[in-house]
Parts: sequence; structure tokens; C-alpha cells
Amino acid sequence: MDKLKGSLISFMANKVKTNGGINLAQGIPAFNPPKELLDILQKNVFNNLHQYAPGTGNNFLLQKLEEHYNISKKRFLIVNGATEALSLLVTYFLKTINDKFSILAFDPVYESYKHLPRIFNIPFVAFNLDKNNNINFEELEQSIKENNVKLIFLASPGNPFGKVWTKKEVDILVEICTKNGVYLVFDAVYSDLYFDNKPYFPLNKENEYIFYVNAFSKKFSITGWRIGYLIAPESHMAAITDIHDYTGLCSPSILQQAIAEYVDLSDFGADYTKKLREKLKTNYTLLSDKIEQLGFKPKNAQGGYFIWTELPYKFSNGLDFALDLYEKEKVAVVPGIHFSENGKNIIRINIARNNDEINEAVKRIKNYISEL
Repeated sequence: MDKLKGSLISFMANKVKTNGGINLAQGIPAFNPPKELLDILQKNVFNNLHQYAPGTGNNFLLQKLEEHYNISKKRFLIVNGATEALSLLVTYFLKTINDKFSILAFDPVYESYKHLPRIFNIPFVAFNLDKNNNINFEELEQSIKENNVKLIFLASPGNPFGKVWTKKEVDILVEICTKNGVYLVFDAVYSDLYFDNKPYFPLNKENEYIFYVNAFSKKFSITGWRIGYLIAPESHMAAITDIHDYTGLCSPSILQQAIAEYVDLSDFGADYTKKLREKLKTNYTLLSDKIEQLGFKPKNAQGGYFIWTELPYKFSNGLDFALDLYEKEKVAVVPGIHFSENGKNIIRINIARNNDEINEAVKRIKNYISEL
């Protein structure tokens, strides 16, 4: 582990990109974007949309977001993917929080949540779910106080483990954060890709401590476009925008315009997103059942792109498993240790692939296990 520098997601995915194989490591969809979106993009190629966009975002896109969320467009900022939004917020809070503080997220932790604190030299706290994947809120509040936590990241559904937080859980967390002066950042990148229960986010009532990050990357299968957005209280937005002007500046103009026109014509991509959601749920069930027959123990996810699973009993090291599986069968997965100190015998598998690819991957994993 120590010899492997940087993101293990990128490390495993780059093996496939360089040497071939099946990429179940990186959260890249195998599905085409909406045809109507691509047609709009093609039409706009010869329009005058190739220079800098406004720093806060394409006005038409901001207008569509305002209508979709019923929130003033003054609270929106278009950014270069959700990852920039997370980094932008950490930069902002470092500037505005006077005391030393910690950042907390819920284990298993998406890589940006723990590596952004490392980059900015901020202590990080990984807070564990209980055996039923619930939160002990008394212990959470104690941890917040003991570690001087001032920023919490929460994804629903999560990555790598697709937990969807209930309204009750979210409301309790918001109450704790507001009482203790803790900023809470909702990461909603997978929020439209739930299996049964739609995630809840308290956005309509402005709260000085609540921030919201989303992107079009996953819901429209355009991860390479890097168009995301941030919703923040108006009192914070001017200072955040000032930082964005010198870091991200603006997102690609032509891509913002294409998305704006598409969501205007498609009820915010409702039909495409519904079909994608159904496809992911089917894939999750299909792949979970198949690997369970091989001795894996998948955790019960409620949405998102991934299966978070314990290895069969004869394997104890997810990193060794992932490296050896790729070398012998050219199937890339991500070792769980990348997301959690408790994930040594766990791997993460991307389900956003076509059935033929999933079936071939399962066949190769079965070959690998049976040969040992």
C-alpha cells in the first residue's frame, strides 16, 4: 500500500486504459449520454460559445436550476465538476474558520473527503456506522466536540457504500450541526440514482450551515464534461465566488449551454434518468447475486454506482486480490482499504456497465477464484 501513491481508483482504472481489460474500478458509465443532449451539442459547435462563460455560470442554466430547485439562482455557482466544489469549500472554510478544526465523514469514506484534508493539512475523522449501517448520534456529537469538527461531508447515496440517509437521520444531523456550528456539505452526485427511496435534502429553507454539491456527470453519463454546481447560503456566496474566480474561473461554455437547452426540453432529463436508475438497480441485483454465489458478501446498498463487498473467506487482503485479479484476468476493481481502515478484506465494484461486460467480468472472477 505504501508503495502505491495517489488514488487507487485511478491506479486500477489506468491499468485498463493502458493495457486493456474490464474497468469495474472507476465510476465510469458504459452508457451513452442522452441522444438529444448530443444533438444539441453538435448544433452548438458552430455558435459563438467557445470563449469564457460567466464565472458564476451560464445564465440559462442557472435559470433552469432555479426553476428545478425553486431556489434563487443567486445561491448557485457552476463549477468544474463536484470535485472542484468540494475543494472550493475546503479552501473557503480554511479562510473563514479562525481556529484549527477537523473534517468528518462517514466510513467508508469517498476518497476526496479524506484526501482533501490531507492536502490542506487538516485533521480528518472517519466516523463508523454501526452493524446495521445506522448512526449513533450521541457518539457522533461527542466526536464532533472532542475533535473540534467544523465541516462534515455526507453523500446520499454514498460512495463506495450506497447508503441512502432517511429524512429522520438527515434532520437529526442538521440539528446537531446547527447547534454546534458545524458546516454540513451534502454531496448529491448520485441522488437521482437511488434504487427505491429518493434521498432527502433540506434545501428549501436557507440555513447558514448547509451546503449542497451536485453534478450532471452521473445522471447524464457525461463524466468527462465536468459540469457541476454548488448551492450555498447567499451570505457565503460572494466570498466563495471570489475564490472560484482565481481557481476554477468558469466551466466550459458550450457544455453548459448544451446542458441548459437539454434540461429545458426534457423535464430536467427525467426520462433518461429514470431508465438509468432502473438499469443500475437491475445491475446491482444481477451482479450481487452472481458474486454472492462465488462466496462474496455484498453489503446492502440503496443506490449509486457500486457494490461494496467482503471477499470470499479464503481471501483476506483486498489490495492483493485487486492487483492479482487484474494481472491474471484483466478485471480492475478497487481495494476497500482505499476508503476505510476497516476495508482490508473488501473491494468496490462499479455496476454502471453493460450486461455483457458484467457477465464476462463475473466469468473471469470465477476463473480466478477457482484456480487458487
